[in-house]
Amino acid sequence: MLDMKGNKSRKQKGNRLKKKKAGRDWKMIFHRGLRLILFSCSAVLIVSGGFFALRMLFESGYFGVEQIRIMNLAQLGSEEIVAESDIMNGDNIFNLNLEMISKKIEENPWVARAEVERIFPREVVIRVTEREARAIINLDYLYYVDTHGEIFKSLSADSRLDYPVITGLDRDYFLNHQSQAEALLVKAIDLLDLLAMNTVFTDEHISEIHVDIKKGFVLTTNQSGVPVMLGHDNFKQKLARLEKIYNDIQPDLASLTGIDLNVADRVIVKLDRKVIYTKG
Repeated sequence: MLDMKGNKSRKQKGNRLKKKKAGRDWKMIFHRGLRLILFSCSAVLIVSGGFFALRMLFESGYFGVEQIRIMNLAQLGSEEIVAESDIMNGDNIFNLNLEMISKKIEENPWVARAEVERIFPREVVIRVTEREARAIINLDYLYYVDTHGEIFKSLSADSRLDYPVITGLDRDYFLNHQSQAEALLVKAIDLLDLLAMNTVFTDEHISEIHVDIKKGFVLTTNQSGVPVMLGHDNFKQKLARLEKIYNDIQPDLASLTGIDLNVADRVIVKLDRKVIYTKG
């Protein structure tokens, strides 16, 4: 049928051929599904098998501790550190709480720091940083003071006593003026470090460091117990002056009543309360 313009009508669509839809390939779908199921089951079996294999390995004792190696000891013995770690031979290396073991060992007053490490499959390494006693202080009881000026351990009957004694800072002063007392204690240890760097008048030549809040620091010599007055500051320069003449005055220490380093550029040596020697 033609319209008035001579074109075919657009309504004539009924004579077009319809394509027949292809049916699903159920056989292929079945095989793909079967392969997916088999793959999934295999993966589960592998994972489960690996889990049970690891579990059997853990429980077999293969990772049981056989060796505990202690490093960096000077004051302490290996047996003491092992006992404080509470690690037993045969303990599973994976079950060890390394942080807790470190804290247990650090309860020892001689231990500043302990680091624990697993070395697979059956070894544990413990690295210990020990405190170093630098002096002794009397606070109703005698205590060791370490290289950082920290009081860390009371002395026992068999403790070493060959350290300089810090006096003038008693328990009451620590209780009432803690920050000032701690600062003075650190300063006393710094003074010992300066003496240790000398070659003539060293830390081995003194038996006591007395801390006087008003007058400052006073050293006492091992030989003859002569007081060496340093004041509050400029220790390095003052000790350098004494270092230059100490060999000259050392034979006469028994007759001296004091050595005063508080006068600038001078060492004043006293005998019977009179100045007998002064040197710039």
